[in-house]
Amino acid sequence: QVQVVESGGGLVQPGGSLRLSCVVSGSIFSVYAMGWYRQAPGKHRELVASITHRGQTDYTDSVKGRFTISRDNAKNTVYLQMDSLKPEDTADYYCNAGQLGHVGEFVPSPDNWGQGTQVTVSS
Repeated sequence: QVQVVESGGGLVQPGGSLRLSCVVSGSIFSVYAMGWYRQAPGKHRELVASITHRGQTDYTDSVKGRFTISRDNAKNTVYLQMDSLKPEDTADYYCNAGQLGHVGEFVPSPDNWGQGTQVTVSS
């Protein structure tokens, strides 16, 4: 059974940085496409960034140029480096081990969610 564990959240001032980590165990990490999602209070969960098993990345427009997703297959870990953080980035951040759809989009697996890590951007 796949286990997904996120870490690295916290409280940071606007303009600051955080790096989230997500460790996947119980399966072959390198075959998965990985996605970072976030969910703010009262809002739907949204895909923030994704990375294919080959390292191709994609970002939602609101984080382009500020967030960087990367993966280390030797450590079964995917990272989300978040720079120039804004109050609107405040949310619970979730990792998912998924796959690519027919047109290359990230498709989350319903069974492969982590418990989330909270990010608060506030002065």
